[in-house]
Amino acid sequence: MSGKQIIAGTLPTRMALTALKSKRKGAQKGFELLKRKSDALMVRFRRMLQSIIEHKDLMGEEIAKAFFSLTEAQYAAGDIKPMVEEKVSSATIRVKEAFDNVAGVLLPTFEVIDSGGEGELVGMSRGGQRITQCRKTFVKALELLIKLASLQTSFVKLDEAIKITNRRVNALEHVVLPRIANTIAYIVSELDELEREEFFRLKKVQAKKKERADEEEARKAAAGINANEPAPSMLKASEPEDLLF
Repeated sequence: MSGKQIIAGTLPTRMALTALKSKRKGAQKGFELLKRKSDALMVRFRRMLQSIIEHKDLMGEEIAKAFFSLTEAQYAAGDIKPMVEEKVSSATIRVKEAFDNVAGVLLPTFEVIDSGGEGELVGMSRGGQRITQCRKTFVKALELLIKLASLQTSFVKLDEAIKITNRRVNALEHVVLPRIANTIAYIVSELDELEREEFFRLKKVQAKKKERADEEEARKAAAGINANEPAPSMLKASEPEDLLF
């Protein structure tokens, strides 16, 4: 196992082997789930990027229309700034933050809340229609701007989540799983080596026992003791001889 990384401090035991197999199964499951999550985030990422490009192009057109409408209103009503400041006392367009859950990642989204309705006609006798149309054009541009800000904020958050997920996927694929596999292979090889050593030891023990048995038989043969001859019966030895009368 030289040159291959293994988990430090792992003892080559069957209990450790069982635990590592369970850990490998969990790591493989986690890798599959994170890979699916990364794919889902990438699909949303590409879709969001396309939407951002489209909204940026549309934003340029709407801003041009809004300032052209402002020019028309100023041409019809003159300086409209004092009238607008007199009529407007508080913001009628507000932004509410919400979250969109994509594969466990919360992406911030901004919702537009318009409490002004169609707005109020300002300076009816001095180009009020132009001013109202200018307001509508700027409201549309503002809504588009908020939508674009929501997309870009979610885009940055999604990009960060994709990077983190890909780092985890790569760590599992190229570090964790290979290290677990190398450790399992190391433990299996060590257990096989221990089994071979145990088998060799048993063979040596049996050979020693046989050698001792052969030596014992040879010693008895040298002493004139037949190992196969049955031992004399004690009853026969104690029987009295027949008496003649």
